[in-house]
Amino acid sequence: MNIWGEHAIGRTRKGSPYITSVGAILRVRPLYFLKIMEAIIFTGIQATGKSTFYKQYFSDTHIRINLDMLKTRHREDILLKACLQAKQSFVVDNTNPTIETRQKYIKLAKTAGFQIIGYYFQSKIKAAIQRNKTRTGKACIPEKGIQAAYAKLQIPQFSEGFNTLYYVKIGPDNQFIHEKWLKT
Repeated sequence: MNIWGEHAIGRTRKGSPYITSVGAILRVRPLYFLKIMEAIIFTGIQATGKSTFYKQYFSDTHIRINLDMLKTRHREDILLKACLQAKQSFVVDNTNPTIETRQKYIKLAKTAGFQIIGYYFQSKIKAAIQRNKTRTGKACIPEKGIQAAYAKLQIPQFSEGFNTLYYVKIGPDNQFIHEKWLKT
């Protein structure tokens, strides 16, 4: 058996994985019990790479909650509650510019036992407007919309309830650069 923290991980006679307290079997639990549930909240103005980042890093493992796709807060609430009840990791891929906006997700996810992870996308308004001009159709939003999101933007803080925060920017070669924030 391997020692994992104060618990041992092993297999039952039939080969099923289990976890026990070291020294005595208190309760047999399947290993999926160890799954870490993540609520990932993106913050940043439009055209800073949030949806592309989701597709590159989380599309295989996390459900995407996105108002552009769902169209209404009611539909968003239904999907969010389903993720919480199913203990399914998810990403909130919206601008989430204010502390108040983010608190809705943080409070619900913390209550359900999720780890709260924030990704702040560097929000330089001139660069975002330039990237937005390369978009077509509904993906291209009015410049006033980007300016309004920028005016409301509040940088996320650990004090909001985040367990981990990351800073994401788009490098000169259009690749994402992301760094973990240190708690101060």
